[in-house]
Amino acid sequence: MANFGMILQYDGTRYNGWQRQGNTANTIQEKLEAILEHLYGEPIELNGSGRTDAGVHALHQVANYRIPRMLSRYTCQEIRDYFNDYLPADIRVLSVRKMDERFHARLNATGKLYEYRIDCGEIAHIFDRRYLYRIEEPLNLQRMREAADALTGTHDFRSFCANRQMKKSTVRTLHEITFEESDGILCIRYFGDGFLYNMVRILTGTLLEIGTGNMLPSQIPGILESADRSMAGFTAPAQALFLVDVYYENMQ
Repeated sequence: MANFGMILQYDGTRYNGWQRQGNTANTIQEKLEAILEHLYGEPIELNGSGRTDAGVHALHQVANYRIPRMLSRYTCQEIRDYFNDYLPADIRVLSVRKMDERFHARLNATGKLYEYRIDCGEIAHIFDRRYLYRIEEPLNLQRMREAADALTGTHDFRSFCANRQMKKSTVRTLHEITFEESDGILCIRYFGDGFLYNMVRILTGTLLEIGTGNMLPSQIPGILESADRSMAGFTAPAQALFLVDVYYENMQ
């Protein structure tokens, strides 16, 4: 089998997330797989590094697909250009390369970086408003950093998972949470080995509750120990969340 990896980006505003679904064809995966089928003349499964939610964007999503070597008649540049000729303007394939046959975009991923963008300036931003979450109340960044320190590390994040029926392990490692503010926009970046359903958005909502004084940093250990979604903060809206990067061992 020939194995091709690709890096792509997309504006998730009008899509129902990454993953193929039975009740709609309006997903990123299905848009890409339709083009693969047109290119090779048969259905091809595309594996993404992760499932971004409806409305979430990606600056650097990774995917791969395998085909019989007899179908491998196009160069990587021809494949990339074919995708971009037929994809809608809000999805782009940045690069395509041949991978080791064992490479799998999701199973081999060792870490991911997400960024949540908050408009917290005195005057709301106009032109980027569709990709920001507006907060009118002042934020106490020191308290948010204290809470982030308590969240960093290996924990059971069940309280920060929207899937209340989750049967698989909800233990994850958050390597780092950082804050960067510029021109009235606060970017919160989450670097971890993996993330649960809605986890980044719930983490963000919790940090914002702490930043506005509705919760205290000292509550974080209890929230983690409770394994109870209702103990954590609200789920921040999807439009301000970006998948920034995906990491792999021994891969540039």
